[in-house]
Amino acid sequence: MIENNQKKSKGGKRQGAGRKTGSLTKRTRQIAEAVATQGITPLEVMMKVMHQLYEEASNVQEEELGDKALANEARIKLLNMAATVGRHAAPYVHPRLSAIEHTGKDGAPLQSGVLVVPSAMSIDEWEQAAQAKH
Repeated sequence: MIENNQKKSKGGKRQGAGRKTGSLTKRTRQIAEAVATQGITPLEVMMKVMHQLYEEASNVQEEELGDKALANEARIKLLNMAATVGRHAAPYVHPRLSAIEHTGKDGAPLQSGVLVVPSAMSIDEWEQAAQAKH
């Protein structure tokens, strides 16, 4: 029997419980290790294809296609293909902006405001008012 001064545990969050953030499952870890031992990762393939498409777009010559419009169209298609591959590779290379902590000067919180400028103010008066806000 539980005494009055003892509380019954009702579950909930416990310190240190659960899977650690960013930890891989056993299966995911096995797959990642197998891919790494094969010498080239899917990300490396995507990056190589993106660079090759970009390079090929810069090497398109008008003389080869006989028309400036056709050359531009070929460049645009190649650049679009490179951009598509880059879009798929980007999450593995660059963090999302929402995952980055934004701070103001010297780590202080960001401050925002609106400067209302009456139409009767001169440019000099407006600049002085803007400087006073900083």
